[in-house]
Amino acid sequence: MKEVEHLGSGIWAIDSGYLRPRMDAIHLIVQDGRAALVESGTTHSLPRVLAALAEIGIAPECVDWLLLTHVHLDHAGGAGALLQVLPNAKLVVHPRGARHMIEPSKLWAGTLAVYGEAFAREAYGELVPAPTGRVVEATDGLVIDLAGRRIEVLDAPGHARHHVCYFDTQSRGWFTGDAFGLSYRETDADARAFVFPATTPVQFDPAAMHATIDAMMARAPGSMVLTHYSRVTDLPRLAADLHRLIDAFVAIAEAAENVADELQLGWIRSGLEALLRREAVEQGWGVQGDAAVAVYACDLDLNAQGLQIWLKSRH
Repeated sequence: MKEVEHLGSGIWAIDSGYLRPRMDAIHLIVQDGRAALVESGTTHSLPRVLAALAEIGIAPECVDWLLLTHVHLDHAGGAGALLQVLPNAKLVVHPRGARHMIEPSKLWAGTLAVYGEAFAREAYGELVPAPTGRVVEATDGLVIDLAGRRIEVLDAPGHARHHVCYFDTQSRGWFTGDAFGLSYRETDADARAFVFPATTPVQFDPAAMHATIDAMMARAPGSMVLTHYSRVTDLPRLAADLHRLIDAFVAIAEAAENVADELQLGWIRSGLEALLRREAVEQGWGVQGDAAVAVYACDLDLNAQGLQIWLKSRH
């Protein structure tokens, strides 16, 4: 895939540049000369977004909406900076996340706790507050009008309590953030995509994640457009795989419940890696063994942390 890829139906995928190529996508929806961005990427993504708009022929003032699925910084860290150069855009974000976009100090503190200051600053840059008057709360059922194109909001917990997904009625595709897992293009084989859950800290809820997947599938969508990374189809198979793997993740965490605290995270991480290696073989991924682990290395670390926090939160 190119850094800017046309997916059809007036939708483009833009590589945000986060960590490595084809890890983190921003999507642009264009309708009759007006546009919406789904996700902002990080503050470092700003030049890529502006270059993509110029390449596609959309002036910054023609972007009406910046739609965030949730406020984890690979999805939302650049939102405030983007609003400074998109003069007419409104920022749409879950009510639980809106205050963190307006005053990001607690969000930044949480990021430092997970990643450490050196990595956080290198990966995400400085957070810019969003102006209160330009923030719209993405309540369940909200309809966003993009030049007559209807985009509907679904409250979508499971990955995080402040997560929403957006249903584009024209393409019949969901913009899923992390609610439909991770599907990196390196793993594709013969145009067949594969998926792996995202249980990033700190609000993983397996029952809610199952319910969110079912709610999206109930609309009989034609595609899921993932932040990590972009569009997938063959959705009944992928949804079934996600349900199965979420349960497998939970089983790995529960098996570590009585492991000593200092060993527990490594135990869970090793279990996830073993599962990923088996999945790559059994499903015939386009990369195998250490190469498959390398693609998901960051996600394995974060998934293990999220599962450990979930395990402890049950008590």
